[in-house]
Amino acid sequence: MGEILRIAVQKKGRLSDDSLKLIKECGITFSKSGGTLRAEAYNFPLEFLFLRDDDIPGYVQDGVADIGIVGENEHVEKRKDVSLLKRLGFSKCRLSIGVLKSVDYKGLQDLQGSKIATSYPNLLGDWLDEKGIKAEIHEISGSVEVAPSIGLADAICDIVSTGSTLISNGLKEVEKMFKSEALLIGNKTLSPEKTEILQRLLFRMQAVMEARNHKYITMNAPNDSIDEIIKILPGVKSPSVTPLYEKGWSSIHSVVDENDFWPIIESLRNAGAEGILVLPIEKIIK
Repeated sequence: MGEILRIAVQKKGRLSDDSLKLIKECGITFSKSGGTLRAEAYNFPLEFLFLRDDDIPGYVQDGVADIGIVGENEHVEKRKDVSLLKRLGFSKCRLSIGVLKSVDYKGLQDLQGSKIATSYPNLLGDWLDEKGIKAEIHEISGSVEVAPSIGLADAICDIVSTGSTLISNGLKEVEKMFKSEALLIGNKTLSPEKTEILQRLLFRMQAVMEARNHKYITMNAPNDSIDEIIKILPGVKSPSVTPLYEKGWSSIHSVVDENDFWPIIESLRNAGAEGILVLPIEKIIK
């Protein structure tokens, strides 16, 4: 039996769901049910460890897991000696300061001398130092949102996705400190065999992520507009052009970056393109 790469994934929550979705889109099949803490892929040399997100950086540093998918907030907070292998672009959120809705917050000066509850003392401490603010950091685990309402703290520092948790606890977001997304991190002393498996996994992840950020488009256009349309289309290399049954017309196929999609579509219509069809892409192999 050959080497198996061990990957640590958050055992539940949005980050877990997004991580496992990416791995499944990489063509890797496995079974996870109930409170399972370990699982092995059926068709790829990969073993899963399902852990608390804040434990993952330490497990990867110590070599219990070879790689791990973790929020950038936990990666920076824990300050473990691991390699940042890839930014994954999902599970985006932010670390923010929140206060009670009833507080008339005017600016950073209102945090001077305050008590702030958080599960991220290192990130908060760095931010306070950068802003020149002296405040008492009250480190607690679990739900920090209740701290201001029971008099434990004047403010909180916590992860915010939609802000609904803050609102439901009578809080409002007043400062955005740190942007976070999912990261793939790795142990710094992987064997050559495990490094080779990792490279295969990274190749698949890149193909999936490239596809998520692009759309496949086809359109019909009069032949005298083709040159102008091709100048608009970036394409993977260059657009494909196929003559249509109707003389004087061709079908043009290309791939467009999601970020540039709507401006390009508008330009194509103005250049004479018709019947523009937009399709999702499953994988892009470069």
